[in-house]
Amino acid sequence: MATNRVTVLERHLCAGGADVPGTMVHFSELGLVNTREMYSRAIDGGWAAPAFNFNNMEQMQAIVQACSEVHSPVILQVSKGARNYASQILLRYMAKGAVEYSKELTKDGKGIPIALNLDHGDSYELCVSCINSGFSNVMIDGSALSYEKNIELTRRVVEYAHRFDVTVEGELGVLAGVEDEVAHESHNFTRPEEVEDFVKRTGVDSLAISIGTSHGAYKFKPGQHPQIRLDILHEVERRLPRFPIVLHGSSSVPQYAVDTINKYGGRLPGAIGIPEEQLREAARSAVCKINIDSDSRLVMTAAIREYFAKKPEHFDPRQYFTPARKALKELYEHKCTHVLNSAGKSWF
Repeated sequence: MATNRVTVLERHLCAGGADVPGTMVHFSELGLVNTREMYSRAIDGGWAAPAFNFNNMEQMQAIVQACSEVHSPVILQVSKGARNYASQILLRYMAKGAVEYSKELTKDGKGIPIALNLDHGDSYELCVSCINSGFSNVMIDGSALSYEKNIELTRRVVEYAHRFDVTVEGELGVLAGVEDEVAHESHNFTRPEEVEDFVKRTGVDSLAISIGTSHGAYKFKPGQHPQIRLDILHEVERRLPRFPIVLHGSSSVPQYAVDTINKYGGRLPGAIGIPEEQLREAARSAVCKINIDSDSRLVMTAAIREYFAKKPEHFDPRQYFTPARKALKELYEHKCTHVLNSAGKSWF
């Protein structure tokens, strides 16, 4: 593209005649990157990019602080619910602020590679809106549709996104669990025999697969052996050599956070996540992006509950958000350094 700003008419034509008011903001104007180089480097280096969801300033600060400190690339993730909660305008400038903040935090002032991703986009219109407001990657989730309808929807999003160099993640298979607007009672594992056809016909840049991870804090039942289907992952990897694979629902549900929440008035009986060793193995394969959301919610809630229990007279949000932000930063550093192996992988 010769310019990052696209006129209303150009956008109208690119969207196939869809009436999209306003002026487009390209992700490069915000200092963001798409995921193409990030995933290529991850495949070559045997690591996975951390994809951390955020809903407010404190979460974003902790993500950028942690990843800048350990020199890890990062994908900031926003769900449809988070976008409605925080406002698309504020999110755009928070993303730009994250880029500038990372420059301030790194000694050489170059910052770290940061992508902004729509997590579980459920419609073409939502994906287009995010692309037009500066997102550098969008995930279109047509996994609940029929196979052919999923291809049709995903291909349509890809055709629009690629005109602006925005990368696209599709999904095959259904994850169980509940997180924001995404809710399914049971798994529908990805069928490896479908992945080549799906990627070829849609043109997606990465593919989320279902191998037993699930959304939310209740991924397995008490007494059940937590085990994801790494055999499906390895078969997908064999059929799609060097193609970026994504794992959703990959929180480990740290027991210390669950115990703290329950100790100070919470009710989270039997919350169980994905063992970190299994995520480490996945990160060494073609899995280039691992999504983590519930862990940060749990850690933040635990810190705030403990703070109020010990200091019930306090009411200044800065007082209880400070330890919550610190706990989040420690979690993100741990994930980058000890689970995803993304620490030290910034190429800026």
